[in-house]
Amino acid sequence: MANDLFRYDLLVQDALRSVVRRVLSEAARNGLPGEHHFNISFKTSAPGVGLPPAMRQKYPDEMTIILQHEFWDLAVDADGFEVSLNFSRKAERLRIPFDAIVGFNDPSVPFGFKLEPRESQSPLAPAAVPPAPSTTTSKKEAPTSAAPKKEQPAAPGAPPLPAPAKPAAASASGPRAKGGETPKPAEPGEAAKVVSIDAFRKK
Repeated sequence: MANDLFRYDLLVQDALRSVVRRVLSEAARNGLPGEHHFNISFKTSAPGVGLPPAMRQKYPDEMTIILQHEFWDLAVDADGFEVSLNFSRKAERLRIPFDAIVGFNDPSVPFGFKLEPRESQSPLAPAAVPPAPSTTTSKKEAPTSAAPKKEQPAAPGAPPLPAPAKPAAASASGPRAKGGETPKPAEPGEAAKVVSIDAFRKK
């Protein structure tokens, strides 16, 4: 089977994100028409996401917002959108990049789709080459150009001294902390048509 060099799955995700950008731009200009309203899920830890510290602590992985009644000052640009929402009777300003969005749903139609969080590096780009190890000598280490110490001659008839053992190399790997993810509760009564990105991939 031939490799997908065009990466159609990423092109489909870009097209779906442009749908979100277009409907949000229309809502920012003219408000929500009819019964339309939006449920938008996004990764709170994605680059560029702006959240109050309390909300980031409460939702460390993923969060869903609803743009229906109580939202103000919706502003959309090429990279994302900003909106003010009411949380516990307090207005908070949020900044959400389109790359952080993982789900969009309009329950009034219904219509919706899921997305994969965009990686910081495109799969088509070559992997970054790790930098070469530094050759700077620390203060406690002897410089590599220092002359070796002269060995003392052995006494006549004495057995030769064994060569000094090389120190074992320390392992650079260590235990990794595992972060838990907070599951997102399902919306009650929601029967949206969800388009999965996996449907566009060749099995």
